[in-house]
Amino acid sequence: MTEIRPLTAAYPALIRKYDADFRVDEDYRAGLPDLQNGPASLIVGARAAIQHVGISNFRLPIRYLRRDGGEITLETSVTGTVSLEADRKGINMSRIMRSFYSHSEHEFSLSVMEAALEDYKSHLDALDARIQMRFSYPMKVDSLRSGLSGWQYYDIAQEVIERQGSRLRVMHVDYVYSSTCPCSLELSEHARETRGRLATPHSQRSVARISMVMEGPDRLWFEDVIDLCRRAVPTETQVMVKREDEQAFAELNAANPIFVEDAVRAFAAELLADSRVGDFRVVASHQESLHSHDAVSLLTSGPTFAQSSLDPATFAALRA
Repeated sequence: MTEIRPLTAAYPALIRKYDADFRVDEDYRAGLPDLQNGPASLIVGARAAIQHVGISNFRLPIRYLRRDGGEITLETSVTGTVSLEADRKGINMSRIMRSFYSHSEHEFSLSVMEAALEDYKSHLDALDARIQMRFSYPMKVDSLRSGLSGWQYYDIAQEVIERQGSRLRVMHVDYVYSSTCPCSLELSEHARETRGRLATPHSQRSVARISMVMEGPDRLWFEDVIDLCRRAVPTETQVMVKREDEQAFAELNAANPIFVEDAVRAFAAELLADSRVGDFRVVASHQESLHSHDAVSLLTSGPTFAQSSLDPATFAALRA
């Protein structure tokens, strides 16, 4: 049987009722313990610098400008981090949220992101900092022949990164398209021509993640990047489809057969031609209908995205 210890003066009976009327004054606040800003003797593990520490996926509505002059409010997931020196125990993470909320009512722009980053970097006395905003951006898309239209959604992320005194502005966009295998197309046509056999080439839903450093004074609109993707690979998946649209899509795919190697190079050609784009990375995944595995490719330009080792989720995260 468990022995019940009697209460002592050192361990008194505590009030078990929430005090809704209690108000905090400055003296009380100053006396609250703050372990995250405690001495270096409290550090657990290696006395090592941390490149990123902060918060991820706190959500709030943000207003975004459209290229046509309108605006839209979208639920946005925000990640904010700072660097932490080796002799510091930790950070007050709520300051990142407070810094961002103080700017969240402004209409979105990269300058607003930079102001929020500058605020929490200063509040937390950090050398490096990063802020990322992720959202799903809707655009109205017309069908190919029927005259219908519907909303296509694009996963987009914007980043502002400060490291060792230099600042980068980065955009990531996921673009989903259909890829018809050129080899399968030719083999199907061979079966028709030589043996009179009906055959169909295989195609699959595919996705590319385009990551680019934004450079120069001219604004790179979300719509600009989607237009760039459509020029590179015009077989974007459709929203509203009638029979004539389905036939048109089959014709469009036959006119633009593409291997995964072709896809990343086609995107790269458009990115290289845009003066607003600096370093970039294109990751593509063709999620095969012929094989039980995917065909993948990665192409980078410039040092920003150069990498020797791949994150194990690099391709697995690309789900169309």
